[in-house]
Amino acid sequence: MGAELMSNDMAEDGYISDSEAFDSVVQVLDAVRMAPSLVVQSDRDQYDALLSIVDPGKKMDSDKEALLVTALKALTGAVSKIDIIFHGSLLSNIFAMRIWNYGVDARNALLELITSLAAVPDKFLDGCLHMLVSNFLPPERLLEFESHPRFVVKKKEIHKQLHMALHYITDLVPLAPMKLKEVIDRSMPRCNDAKAKIVVFVECMLGVQTDDIGEFLGNLLMAKVVDLLTDLDVNITWEDILQEEQNKGIFDMELEDLEEDVDKDGKDGRKPLEDNNRAFKGNAFAEKLDGLMVVVCEHLKSRADDGRLFQEFGMLMDIFKRSVLKLHKSKFAQFIMFYACSLDPDDCGVKFADILTDVFVDKCEDPTSRMSAVSYLASYLARAKFISPPVVMRILKRLVDWCFDYCRFQNVQEKIINPKFHQVFYAGCQAMMYILCFRMRSIMDYPDLRSLLFHMPLGFVLSHALDPLKVCLPSIVQEFLRQAKAARLFNASVPSIYENSLESELSKAFGGTERLDMFFPFDPYLLKDSDRFVRPNFEFWSMVKTTYSNCNSEEDDEEFDDLDAPDFAENIGSYEDNNIGFESEDEDDLGYSMNKMSITPKPAFQFPMATDFQIPSRMPARIRPSVSPTW
Repeated sequence: MGAELMSNDMAEDGYISDSEAFDSVVQVLDAVRMAPSLVVQSDRDQYDALLSIVDPGKKMDSDKEALLVTALKALTGAVSKIDIIFHGSLLSNIFAMRIWNYGVDARNALLELITSLAAVPDKFLDGCLHMLVSNFLPPERLLEFESHPRFVVKKKEIHKQLHMALHYITDLVPLAPMKLKEVIDRSMPRCNDAKAKIVVFVECMLGVQTDDIGEFLGNLLMAKVVDLLTDLDVNITWEDILQEEQNKGIFDMELEDLEEDVDKDGKDGRKPLEDNNRAFKGNAFAEKLDGLMVVVCEHLKSRADDGRLFQEFGMLMDIFKRSVLKLHKSKFAQFIMFYACSLDPDDCGVKFADILTDVFVDKCEDPTSRMSAVSYLASYLARAKFISPPVVMRILKRLVDWCFDYCRFQNVQEKIINPKFHQVFYAGCQAMMYILCFRMRSIMDYPDLRSLLFHMPLGFVLSHALDPLKVCLPSIVQEFLRQAKAARLFNASVPSIYENSLESELSKAFGGTERLDMFFPFDPYLLKDSDRFVRPNFEFWSMVKTTYSNCNSEEDDEEFDDLDAPDFAENIGSYEDNNIGFESEDEDDLGYSMNKMSITPKPAFQFPMATDFQIPSRMPARIRPSVSPTW
């Protein structure tokens, strides 16, 4: 089938039949199937002509591509004649071919040859899988057109063909999935690669997960994606996020500022994300992470549409516990869990909350895992619109019960509490208060939930000698007490609170070097393109209706008149002998409006000072590393 043979065969009508092509290829392959010194020159020329037809670097017009299709089909029929030693050059050419360079017919012929080669026992499987995985990505020259409509169409076509080829190979070769794991592991993009390379490769790879082959691969593919997400995430520093805030106070980060007027789209009145996201412009890692989050969220959406999300979620939860739960540098990667839960609130959403609670109450888990889990839990229940008040209340009851049991078995005699020794307890208390800062008013709308809340032993826990109100973050304690007072949660007067600071020396102590006391993993999402998956189901602080909303109106004063608010003693049942008295506080005009989620601390202090309860409350949003140990 050399150049001379082809010209003789095609001279008359420019056409060669499939059978003639097959006979020519078999003849050429047989002629060089021996030691090179024994191959006659004419046969060598015929073989070289075949190599020139199957040349991965050759630019082809329509006639040359048609000849390539004929040669590939002939080779497919003659795979039994191909030898890994004597036909090494031919195999190298085949495995180096880029299907992105060819039309549909040539792509189909090439992939048919690859699947046929892969089915030959113990010979070509590795090379075939490498060839297919390398074609997850287009040639470098095409990557710059990654967002062009024509490229997008071709990308979908090629990815579909690659998935079908891998599917056929998996059906034919039982060992293929195991080999494919190794190939993908070696080919996986790294965080320093270009955004287009990362996005296109992962998009094709997750398509493999969607196919039946995903059952053989288990959670490997998604685990690789999550690892890449976290690698990109930890490379985004807090300085990158806050570089526009250098002229403000250390914690003066207004991430949820309200516009006085509704924005130009007539939506929710918050500043457009473009404004909040301005600090990320030019940040390569943030742009890569944003693009990758879009791909992962679209994959999860497709799984939900196919009715297979719950199966995917089980694998995702295992990966989360192993790779993300303890990663306190993570700022955005964890939102894949948030989005997955929003797609199936009744199953996935509830399961996520239950698993986090299980980790927290499990004595076999290490303290860091338990504190991280309850931080995730509190932030999740506070921010997830799709989690109903009854579910929130059920989880909250588990937290309160655990804290109550912890208090009962403590014999606190030391005058100075060591927060680090009881850090899991303080993490649980802070989580309870944080959840109620966001959810107390919505719970009050359910008479049965309201009654349950009022009869929880919150008073006993919060007034225990371990003194969680002094150890937990003052900003959270202050907001919780303000809402509890407005809701008449306790008939006893509220305790004195301390300086309006984001943190105290005690909260630093229980938070440890990881600063878990200041870890709010589902704080407002700042990535521009992928924000559309999170925002519809995300509860911003500016949206929260608190128990003291419109507190100056007479109607609001009457709103909670029917609440049967027990004293602390009633709240704790048999624990009425505990000392729970608090100094009375003036209930004059509160004198401020809390319409945003931000942080405005006063200078750090070593000795807490009692202050008036009417000091404005500031809820924590983002934490600057400049005042915290390096994570």
